[in-house]
Amino acid sequence: MARVGYARVSTSDQDPELQLQALDGAGCDRVFVEHASGARADRPELAACMAYLRPGDALVVWKLDRLGRSLPHLVKTAETLKERNIDFVSLTEAIDSTTTHGRLLFGLLAVLAEFERALIQERVHAGIAAARANGRKGGRPAALGPDKRRAVLEMLADGRPQAEIARTVGVSRWTVRRAARVPAQ
Repeated sequence: MARVGYARVSTSDQDPELQLQALDGAGCDRVFVEHASGARADRPELAACMAYLRPGDALVVWKLDRLGRSLPHLVKTAETLKERNIDFVSLTEAIDSTTTHGRLLFGLLAVLAEFERALIQERVHAGIAAARANGRKGGRPAALGPDKRRAVLEMLADGRPQAEIARTVGVSRWTVRRAARVPAQ
């Protein structure tokens, strides 16, 4: 079982030394250091760290916000670690998934994330319902309006090839095919 550290500072001007000392003191065998904002989705050192971890290892961070700035990202990372049988340790918050207390805190994070996802879903559904009540129809606008649809159907009736019709009208061949098989509304 290896203890693998991950340290992150937001800019190249900042010094990760405090984090590195804490990770060294926690017995990390290897430490990945990132110079990037926690809000960035593409963090190559975090990706390399996650790829390096093996079942039975422990990911160690100095503080939770070094791993990610949003609760959903932290919980997603925690879930990934749990699925891969990798422990998680945050030194400052005293979270250690190898202990009962740490597993409790980890579980609370997961519950909070699930709650947040449910709230987002409720808001989306409420927004869609409100838009429908105001007469708005969701989805992508139709590629063919009534005039273009009539033109497509006339060209099809004249025996013109679908590819040529598509170029003429400025739509895809699939749109022409759909117009041919779906009755007008």
